[in-house]
Amino acid sequence: MEAFDPAELPELLKLYYRRLFPYSQYYRWLNYGGVVKNYFQHREFSFTLKDDIYIRYQSFNNQSEMEKEIQKLNPYKIDIGAVYSHRPIQHNTVKLGAFQAQEKELVFDIDMTDYDDVRRCCSSADICSKCWTLMTMAIHIIDRALKEDFGFKHCLWVYSGRRGVHCWVCDETVRKLSSAVRSGIVEYLSLVKGGEDMKKKVHLSPKIHPFIRKSINIVEKYFEEYALLGQDILENKENWNKILMLVPESLHAELQQGFQKFHNSVQRWEHLKQVVSTYRKSVRNEKFGQHIDWEIMLQYCFPRLDINVSKGINHLLKSPFSVHPKTGRISVPIDLQKVDQFDPFTVPTISQICHELDMVSSNEDDGDKENEAEPDTKRRTRDYKKTSLAPYVRSFEQFLEELDKSRKGELLRKSDAQRDF
Repeated sequence: MEAFDPAELPELLKLYYRRLFPYSQYYRWLNYGGVVKNYFQHREFSFTLKDDIYIRYQSFNNQSEMEKEIQKLNPYKIDIGAVYSHRPIQHNTVKLGAFQAQEKELVFDIDMTDYDDVRRCCSSADICSKCWTLMTMAIHIIDRALKEDFGFKHCLWVYSGRRGVHCWVCDETVRKLSSAVRSGIVEYLSLVKGGEDMKKKVHLSPKIHPFIRKSINIVEKYFEEYALLGQDILENKENWNKILMLVPESLHAELQQGFQKFHNSVQRWEHLKQVVSTYRKSVRNEKFGQHIDWEIMLQYCFPRLDINVSKGINHLLKSPFSVHPKTGRISVPIDLQKVDQFDPFTVPTISQICHELDMVSSNEDDGDKENEAEPDTKRRTRDYKKTSLAPYVRSFEQFLEELDKSRKGELLRKSDAQRDF
């Protein structure tokens, strides 16, 4: 694989934005079929340029104008904001108070740094294959809840390019939700808030909510391999003391005794479950404390959401197919059928796909007149298909096809309803 050198990013971005960025699919997504007049034109984009120059309130009339501006500025990062009452680029010409964010996808941002109090393998911006399982569980838990508990259909999951994932819920009804409703949804989905200390953050009542029970079912599939083997959370006294902070003090002596007797995290966890099971029978009438093992599993594995990102309509979020300037990796869509196989370390870097394109180009006949006469859009479509970016663009296209089908179905239903009326 071609190594990424941040010093080469300016030149790589020129090639990426000129020949590889999937503009037509990207425009197709944010235009939503052109059903609402000026929907794309009123969308805010922001660009982060070299040396951290930040430009907000960018907006474009059409795909061509967007392409030209991106290729002119070659942004290090693209963020997507809300659809406003007026064109964002004209926000300074609108009278005070009239320029308002009106619609946006419901978005979620899950960052590995919020798990630092429970990760042993890595910390801060570092990730590895062991702790990436946290993101796998997060996607399964949140996606299931969004679709089954709320009835949402179109959830686009995207790798951030470094240490986390983003979700864009794109249903038409969702894009119109108020900040208050968005806050309610993200609060429903939040059990654990990230932090440096290991204080108890999950308290389950005796009657378990179906959302929590279904989340536990997902966590249980991964817990032994991730927490007991991968993270080895009960490896030694220092680590099991952290677990004891989450357990009633009356159980500490019995657990300590058992932990010293056993030799690995799997055996110690089985011992903890047995002790907790006995305790559960004795505290049947207590308000809390019946599900200690589940509370520990959730504290270590449950998704940690950035609430502010989700509840604010005018909050910007990194765009799919943006390039991470530190790793060089592309923010690619994640195929929900292959979440468990997704590996952030095999996601292509900008160096890799530009190198792949160069290799193919050097093997082609540069003097081919037909290729020279081919329109830019067709050539660009062919270009990304020659690189490791192709399967991720295809996954994005499949998501867009489902969106289109849903929209056409809704239009047919409305048409039939009007005819019946």
